[in-house]
Amino acid sequence: MKVTDMKKGQTVLIDGKLYVVMSYQHVKLGKGGAIYQTKFKNLVDGGIRDVRLRSEETIEEAYLEKRNYEYLYSSPGEHVFMDLETYDQITLDDDGFGDGPKYLKENEQIQISMYDGKPVVVTLPNTVDLVVKDTAPEIKGATATNQFKQATMETGIVVQVPPFIKIGEKLRIDTRTGEYVTRVKD
Repeated sequence: MKVTDMKKGQTVLIDGKLYVVMSYQHVKLGKGGAIYQTKFKNLVDGGIRDVRLRSEETIEEAYLEKRNYEYLYSSPGEHVFMDLETYDQITLDDDGFGDGPKYLKENEQIQISMYDGKPVVVTLPNTVDLVVKDTAPEIKGATATNQFKQATMETGIVVQVPPFIKIGEKLRIDTRTGEYVTRVKD
């Protein structure tokens, strides 16, 4: 594909390595043609690479196959998932799963993007509902104005929550920021 056709979030191959386009900017130089100042993120090691590309250059687009998986369980250093269509199971290590163990319970659904049959990107749901396992007692008369306390959720993640939250309540947590969103009514 032409450099002028690339978009943010697109997956590309550079020197045989898989990258995602983080940002790009069209820059007109004083002499000569225009260039694209581009920032790529390596999908394997997470490294950032700044590249200048001429407008007439081409870049190889990588197509990722997105599949839905169910999170089954974790053992030390390994996490097992089942493909919801074929029922095949795959195992990811801690590096491949990222922040997932902090947010996911068994049987939760996630999306895994595959390249050449290998998992490269794990996409968590934007929010998850977790139960509070431990927190300080409710503070009588406290309002939610800028007073927060720590709460340990059922998966072990610690989240800052308003002072009126009690043990046993179900909360919605944003997986992108790790922040409390709201209480969930059953």
